[in-house]
Amino acid sequence: MSKKKVFQFLDVPRDMPRKVPLQLRTDGDWNELYGKFGQSEAAYQAGRCLDCGNPYCEAKCPVHNYIPNWLQLVEEGRILEAAALCHETNPLPEMCGRVCPQDRLCEGDCTLNAGFGAVTIGAVEKYIVDTAFEQGWRPDLSKVVATGKRVAVVGAGPAGLACADRLVRAGIAPTVFDRYEQIGGLMQFGIPSFKLDKSVIATRRDVLEEMGVRFKLGVEIGRDIAMGTLLSDYDAVFLGLGAYRYTDGGLAGQDLSGVLPALPFLVQNGRIVTGSDPRGRPIAGWEDRLALPDLAGKRVVVLGGGDTGMDCVRSAIRLGAASVTCAYRRDEANMPGSAREVANAREEGVRFLFNRQPLAIESDDGRNASGVRVVETQLGEPDAKGRRSAVPVEGSESVIAADVVIIAFGFSPRLPDWLASLGVQARENGRILAGGADRLPYQTTHPRLFAGGDCVRGADLVVTAVQEGRDAASTIARMLRDTEGMQSALDAA
Repeated sequence: MSKKKVFQFLDVPRDMPRKVPLQLRTDGDWNELYGKFGQSEAAYQAGRCLDCGNPYCEAKCPVHNYIPNWLQLVEEGRILEAAALCHETNPLPEMCGRVCPQDRLCEGDCTLNAGFGAVTIGAVEKYIVDTAFEQGWRPDLSKVVATGKRVAVVGAGPAGLACADRLVRAGIAPTVFDRYEQIGGLMQFGIPSFKLDKSVIATRRDVLEEMGVRFKLGVEIGRDIAMGTLLSDYDAVFLGLGAYRYTDGGLAGQDLSGVLPALPFLVQNGRIVTGSDPRGRPIAGWEDRLALPDLAGKRVVVLGGGDTGMDCVRSAIRLGAASVTCAYRRDEANMPGSAREVANAREEGVRFLFNRQPLAIESDDGRNASGVRVVETQLGEPDAKGRRSAVPVEGSESVIAADVVIIAFGFSPRLPDWLASLGVQARENGRILAGGADRLPYQTTHPRLFAGGDCVRGADLVVTAVQEGRDAASTIARMLRDTEGMQSALDAA
């Protein structure tokens, strides 16, 4: 093996896989925006890594991927080994490689980011796993010893899938229940195909089923199966329920025709794009929002500057909107969405109005939305989370013309009645209480129920849900092992 060229980053600039041409993105093309590296391209980009002694990229990653190590394996052409190493820390690396905001995480902390361009970590991660799967690689479970234990996983989103993966590796048989018709949670139904092609999720399902994970889809706990049944049939239960409760901004006129919450809009459009039945089970609480309006030729305004807002504006472009505007109450530097996604949206023709706080949805006829009344803001003192508050500027109100208004203020969890009846407790904001001084990590106030992901943290990144599902599985495995040991000792006595 030749000696690594330490200063390769000077000769090889940062590069991303080729993008879909702009004209195709505005003509209804829902394919993934970024293509894939070839072997030589991936090796060149991986070779730019400095292999820092204390890698900031690894520390910034929520799952603490062994990034420099698998970059070196890619440079050496050892793809199957790289795939195995990726999976040591991340049960869903091909998805995180696509949807993680690397500019805020690993790549944002790359030593080369200031001045030379960060190593293209996310695209290489995607290349590793896609290539390994194409070559027939699968996780090696040959040394796994079955324990005879069974765990129910409620929710097939990233937290639930990550938990199931790690349970299998611990010799525990997981069954994953989900109320929707496909696995993936918001990765399947909320994230548009131009960021995450749904065939990627289908492949991961095949891999998990080959590993021994069972899926029971279209099954709603508390309606189709009682929680008590799961507690009777399984040794423990993991709750990866996500966060689906719409954040209500309390805007006057938000019930007008043409005003949509972001999640039902994305879910219904996603079902149509992938050929699924758009009459599938609706998002809880929005059963009356099944119809997706025709956006062709319409003026669309999206309220909110997070990644969900960026998914909405970029979807509206592909649906033929005449104009798409994103209004956000702070400045661009304080925008919570990925800078890369903002740049892609701007490239596709989205207009951004920063320092605009919505006040009301306007109507010309009392039935249909005709615009959004906003007030200009300036940044004031930091709020409770340390972010500078948006202070309205007196006398600066205006109206943004709109035929369709999409509200993307975020989502939060809600404690289901069937959990509350079992003594599971939640905070006032709906987040399930898990862990703490008198409980195991991720253990709820019911000793055999564990929880992680958005239902505990609130709406967050895919990778943080993966991390919590992964770590919760370790806690469950340890509890079941210790419980079995105590029972064996009692039986011997």
